[in-house]
Amino acid sequence: MESVGFIGWCLAHLNYWTITILMAIESSFIPFPSEIVVPPAAYHAAATGDLSLALIVVFATIGACAGALVNYFLSLWIGKPLVYKFADSKLGHMLLLSGEKIEKAESYFNDHGAVSTFVGRLIPAIRQLISIPAGLAKMSLGKFIGYTALGAGCWNIVLAVLGFYLEKVVPEDQLRDTVTKYSHEIGYSIAAIVAAILVFLIVRNIRRRRVSR
Repeated sequence: MESVGFIGWCLAHLNYWTITILMAIESSFIPFPSEIVVPPAAYHAAATGDLSLALIVVFATIGACAGALVNYFLSLWIGKPLVYKFADSKLGHMLLLSGEKIEKAESYFNDHGAVSTFVGRLIPAIRQLISIPAGLAKMSLGKFIGYTALGAGCWNIVLAVLGFYLEKVVPEDQLRDTVTKYSHEIGYSIAAIVAAILVFLIVRNIRRRRVSR
């Protein structure tokens, strides 16, 4: 209950530090949607000018990377059997985890390789868990941080722009529902565009190799 009170206090006092803390929580295995952090902060920035939109994105991304590193190192250290065992435990279920969700994230990582750490940050069902298979696969830490920062940064830009724009459109008490509705659609659209670009680059690279031969 104390943690719930702390999170509530942070949401009521959004600044660069609380944004970082909340996004670290959101990006770890603790269930907490980024949609109720970044858009309200951007909404507040548009309404009062007390916060910078750019710095909201920067600190939100720093927090997201910090939380993702928690998942990465825990997975790296405790290994696959214990990760699945924890996910299927009573505590894991309380944190909205399950072996099925971990398996889905791991399958996505295995199918798409290291770049899935970037693309996965844009997909609602995968975003918070994609760092776990990266740790299990012992992905290079440098690559992991780079892809995570890029993906989280893109997602936070989407949420920040959405929150900033909605300040002129909807009352604050309707912000969360509106953001949740459109952020999922935008996230999937961005992921589809990124996937299309990656396929194009892969195909072009294969063609160049064939020509060089």
